[in-house]
Parts: sequence; structure tokens; C-alpha cells
Amino acid sequence: MHGWIILDKHVGPGSTQMVSAVKRALRTGGYGKYKVGHGGTLDPLASGVLPIAIGEATKLSGRMLDADKGYDFTIGFGVQTDTLDLEGKVIAESDVRPTLAQIEAVLPRFTGPIEQVPPIYSALKIDGQRAYDLARAGEEVEMKTRAVTIHSLTILPGTGRGTAEGGGGGSPQASPPVSSPLHHPADGPPPRTGEELQEITLSARVSKGTYIRSLARDIALAAGSVGHVTMLRRTKAGPFTLDQANQLDKLDEFAKAQRLEQLLLPLTAGLDDIPALSVTPDQARALREGRKLIGIAAQAGLHLAIEGQTPVALVEITGPETKVVRGINM
Repeated sequence: MHGWIILDKHVGPGSTQMVSAVKRALRTGGYGKYKVGHGGTLDPLASGVLPIAIGEATKLSGRMLDADKGYDFTIGFGVQTDTLDLEGKVIAESDVRPTLAQIEAVLPRFTGPIEQVPPIYSALKIDGQRAYDLARAGEEVEMKTRAVTIHSLTILPGTGRGTAEGGGGGSPQASPPVSSPLHHPADGPPPRTGEELQEITLSARVSKGTYIRSLARDIALAAGSVGHVTMLRRTKAGPFTLDQANQLDKLDEFAKAQRLEQLLLPLTAGLDDIPALSVTPDQARALREGRKLIGIAAQAGLHLAIEGQTPVALVEITGPETKVVRGINM
């Protein structure tokens, strides 16, 4: 049981609760004790792809945190909250609702390398303390601008909702619960170009460190309004997508039937961007002992050393030297 189980986290629990669910499933199936970790935090109000690393795959969780992510998210216009999502208190309101044309006009500003200010309700540390702990304690929190990259940012077709029927909306506390990740085109015709929008759903592929809540806030401000995230769904984490993700009830079902290994993706599934480096038994033994190899003919950079079908270590090749970055004990 060294590999990945990909969960489709639902709205409500946090990432650590999903880790606990996988630990329980391992116990239920009688698989013994393994290290379990996740490959990137999802807020309780977010759903979607959550890679769970088991056994030696936990050594690769750090690489998953550094990987690009994909998200679908809905911006509700007219209200900004202190948490920048449905959970927070209203701190700003606006009667302005942007049109589809205005949103289309500002999106290029948020594509490519950008600077953004993270939410004060985030896990970033300030002088050794989590920003959200300081914010909840009522302290003034000043977040520093950080550089991130938005690889793509598009409007999902048929997902905008105009204000013609309902006016200007209300507070996040009064918003109805999100029952599905996206608004279906059957819910109504797409907004007309000149129609004011109550909300819109976007799809983004972003670099590590990007805060979608900050992105939503800044898009709303650039369009002359204020806004907050009303729906957030992760569609991709590194190489893993929703197509590979399992619901919790399926996890429980397979655990009780002692078939969890059928949900397990191999450890190497998290390294699809790393070239394999075939090594001999003697070379594998040296790497397992943490020794350098000299004179391997391969392109410089990170590789996955494999003996036969067995992963041995992540290695870095620099000139004539091959040194261990992370040993894998299979």
C-alpha cells in the first residue's frame, strides 16, 4: 500500500479529516499501519481533487504541494467578506454589478505572472503565527504581496447569472447552499453581453501559492464591484484529476470488502513529469545507502531511479554526479 488514493472531497470536512478517513479505511480493511498525508490543503468550503499519499508516497507530498492546480470557482458580486468566501462577515458592499463584457475585459490582467495579496484568513505565518489565528484574535494583519502565475483563466459557458430577475443579491449568510459544483446551462440562458451579473463561474489553472479567494476579490474590484467566492472546486492537483477521484462512500465500500488496493494509484503516478532512470542492483544498493553515483550518462536534472519495476530514489544529476534527493524504501 505505497501510492495514492485520490478523493473527491465534498464541502464540509477539512483535508485532515479526509486523511483520517483513509486511515480508518486502512484499519477497516486490515491493511496495517501506514503513514498517510495529503497533497495540498482544501478549505472546508471547497470540494474536489484531494490526493492522499500512503506509505512511501508521503515522501512525495511536498512535490504535490509545489504542483500546478486547477479550479472552478464562482464569484458572487456586490459583497466582500473578511474571509473572501461565504463563511465570513461582510466588510464591503457595492450596488455595482459588472457585465459579461466587463469581466471579459479584465481577465487578461489576471493571466500570466501577477502579484496578489493573500487573504488574512490563511495559513501563512506572520512572525511565527498563522495569519488566521491573528485575524480571529482581532489583531491587525498585514499580508505581503506575493508573485504567482495564472496559466489560464476562462469563463465557463452558461454559468453567469444575471440580476434581471432578482436584483442585487444579499449577504453571504443569506445565500442558498451550493448543491452542485457548477450552474448548469439548463438553469437558464447565458447572460447577455450587456446584462449585469449577480455571479459568474470561472476556470483557472494556477501555480503553487495562488489564492483563488484573492483572485476572485481582485477580479471583482477590477470590474468596479466587490465580490467573494461562493463556490470553489479543485479540478486538478498536479497530474491528478476529477476522473481519478473517489467519493467517500466508495472508499468505505472498498475498505469493508478489503479491496482498497483497487483504488490505489502507484507511487510513480505522482511523478509523471519526472524521467525514469534505470539503475543496476549495485547502483540501487549504493543509492539506498545514500551514496553518490559517478559517470551515469543522462540529462541533468531530477530523475526517478528505478531498479527493474521498483522505485529506488528521487535523484539529482549534476554533471558527472548522481545524488539522492529522497530515498524510497519499497
